Amino acid sequence: MSEMNLVQAIQSALRDALRGDDDVVLMGEDVGRLGGVFRVTSGLQAELGEERVLDTPLSETGILGAAIGMALYGLRPVAEIQFADFIYPGFDQLVNEAAKYRYRTAGEFSVPLVVRAPYGGGIRGGQYHSQSPESLFIHTPGLKVVCPSNPYDAKGLLLQAIADEDPVLFFEPKRVYRAAKMEVPDEPFTIPLGEARVVREGEGLSCVAWGAMLYEALAAAEEVAKQGIDVEVIDLRTLWPLDIDTLVASVRKTGRLVVVHEAPRTCGFGSELVSLLVERAFLHLEAPPVRVTGYDTPFPLTHEREYLPLAHRIAPAMVETARY
Repeated sequence: MSEMNLVQAIQSALRDALRGDDDVVLMGEDVGRLGGVFRVTSGLQAELGEERVLDTPLSETGILGAAIGMALYGLRPVAEIQFADFIYPGFDQLVNEAAKYRYRTAGEFSVPLVVRAPYGGGIRGGQYHSQSPESLFIHTPGLKVVCPSNPYDAKGLLLQAIADEDPVLFFEPKRVYRAAKMEVPDEPFTIPLGEARVVREGEGLSCVAWGAMLYEALAAAEEVAKQGIDVEVIDLRTLWPLDIDTLVASVRKTGRLVVVHEAPRTCGFGSELVSLLVERAFLHLEAPPVRVTGYDTPFPLTHEREYLPLAHRIAPAMVETARY
């Protein structure tokens, strides 16, 4: 065991995967000699060579198209998109190609591809370096979507994603890249996809979050506990496939629901979570479900704290829901 931050844990997972399987290939803009814009892949090319850690041209369409071809021919590529905001030029490759090969070939071909992408705000990146596009890919049948909040989960989930036979979008909350630290096994291990985790047990209200917003939800839960409100906080970890059973069990127990995410409110994943839980636990609800989200505007540079659903916005929503 070693204390690692999120960057170190992801790098540890990538190193383990590259060492353990000659078919694993890491590729992306500046991932080799530079070590990536956040230095997540620093040192991997020097250790494993240019044929295993590939610097690519600045073309997201090319990166993802090449990675899909590699996967179809037996490799296990891990493609990095420098910022999730840059993934849109490759959207067609993911949605119309990677996501559909298993279906269109009746299971003859699969695409064991992982796409890593730093996402979200909190670094004063403005509108082109702060977006949270997870709902676009959750909406696409054939894609799996993962978003760890801490170093332990990041390593275990990434190794599982690389071992998966289907394409996985692996969104990394860059706001806590170096802020979140914990003990992580040095040896390889996996965490199954599709399993949420209850990180704070409570009886009065269920709060669902993922990525960097988990810490804001926990901070808000501690704040409202001073008013006697007992909040259960759930970290989704895998957004799709969704661990709906854990969410239903929590809402049936507490009768109240708050969902937190950075992405804009309209058609965000929070809307789907609310719908699913209303369908399955309506008679257990004692208050309308509440979403605390980003706003329906481009991500601002100068008003980042006002845009993000931080603890100072989550706590009042919890109080209102608990007292409904």
